[in-house]
Amino acid sequence: MQAALRLTAQVQPGGKIEIVDAQLPVGTPVEVIVLLPHAPAGPRRSLLAVLADAPGRLAFQTAEEVDAYLHSERDAWER
Repeated sequence: MQAALRLTAQVQPGGKIEIVDAQLPVGTPVEVIVLLPHAPAGPRRSLLAVLADAPGRLAFQTAEEVDAYLHSERDAWER
């Protein structure tokens, strides 16, 4: 069975993290996974804004436009 420790640490200048625990045997290789408390908040964009910037500008205004596009794509596959 794989053992695990859950520890917290402070990031030091230069991105350095130091882990100290008496349960860690000297010389034993370990795997370290760093979890940030939350993702940095970036500007949020609506799905329509993202699609409007997509190649071909596939932001449809109505369901009928979507259906027409899908039918034309399917027709192109069958040729």
